[in-house]
Amino acid sequence: MRAEIIAIGSELTNGEKLDTNSQWLSTQLASVGISTHFHTTIADHLDELVEQLRLSIRRSDLVLITGGLGPTLDDLTRQAMAELTGADLALDENSLQIIENMFLQRDREMPERNRIQALFPQGSEPIENMHGTAPGIWMEVPRENLNTNCCIAAMPGVPSEMKPMFTQSILPRLSTGTNVIRFARINCFGMGESKTEEILGDITSRGRDPEVGITAHEATITLRIKATGKSVEVCEQKISETCDLIHERIGDYIYGYEDEELEHVVVALLSERGQTLATCECGTGGLLSYRLTDVTGSTTCYAGGTISGMPGLPADQQNNLVDDGYQFSASGAISLAKETREKYASNYALSIVLDVNQSWQDAENIPQAFIALVAEGVELVEEIGLTVNRAIAKSRVTKAALNLLRSDLTRL
Repeated sequence: MRAEIIAIGSELTNGEKLDTNSQWLSTQLASVGISTHFHTTIADHLDELVEQLRLSIRRSDLVLITGGLGPTLDDLTRQAMAELTGADLALDENSLQIIENMFLQRDREMPERNRIQALFPQGSEPIENMHGTAPGIWMEVPRENLNTNCCIAAMPGVPSEMKPMFTQSILPRLSTGTNVIRFARINCFGMGESKTEEILGDITSRGRDPEVGITAHEATITLRIKATGKSVEVCEQKISETCDLIHERIGDYIYGYEDEELEHVVVALLSERGQTLATCECGTGGLLSYRLTDVTGSTTCYAGGTISGMPGLPADQQNNLVDDGYQFSASGAISLAKETREKYASNYALSIVLDVNQSWQDAENIPQAFIALVAEGVELVEEIGLTVNRAIAKSRVTKAALNLLRSDLTRL
């Protein structure tokens, strides 16, 4: 079965809200072996909705729609579905009674406009909404030149209403695919997207099963594995074998799986060893300490940190660095880490020195940063080349600092 998902709402196309429904629905379909081939987000324009539905039923066996079932004038899903088949909208008395009772239970008078939510294209079937006033719509549309129907399921856009409706009323209607689909993610840091693909070679070739895709976000490389098989066990075996191959080729760059970020791994490693970390950040606005303190359980291993708006120590110590001529240098970063470790009496200290005084618009003078790690018998420093995008640069340099510590901790 070939599926697609349509998210309706001008608030989605103009950027006011993010469409999370389509992602959730795709994962639910994949869990029963139904592959999603298209995601479409479309504004509240009737003609465009009808045109999209006509395209969708020609290319997909299942079309899931979210949004546009409310009582307001810009809720056009039911009307678009009616025009798709040339049907009239007809009142469903049972649905109207359910909606009226919902208002009565809340001791509120039902606005006349809500009656439109009980109108359905002739030939369709209402889907009860146990958590809101907007019923869903199930409709099967014959396809020209094909001997099969396209199934259309329209659901509310509110996730708390859409999810139970899909699970309880839509999913049981679907003919599950002949195969099971399972996904896995491997997260890496320290190597670019193109270099990662070069080293992995045939593992990322198109048509391979499992399929391995590569995405990059703020210097984090994520390997997305998609396996198809007759059973969950078959899929998991394929994923396991592919993970082993990936580890053989880029093992040192792998830091976590699924939703794990570098800070989660670092906090876990420190906690396992009963060790502590302190930080000193210059030019990052405290992003490193934010990442660490956002992890549950970090209070047991994060000793604290210092945040400065310019390279160097806090105001009372900055002059010494300037006089010694290494304020923005590898040795300056090491000095900061040493001072921080002593101040907080921690096992480890990380320092970041980002030169915020250089022009971020000068392509020939790209800003640089230094990160340093200090512990008993350990002094490590790295110089980081940065992009001209300030937000990405700060994210990348804080991840580089966390990865420097992770690498040292995993060597122990």
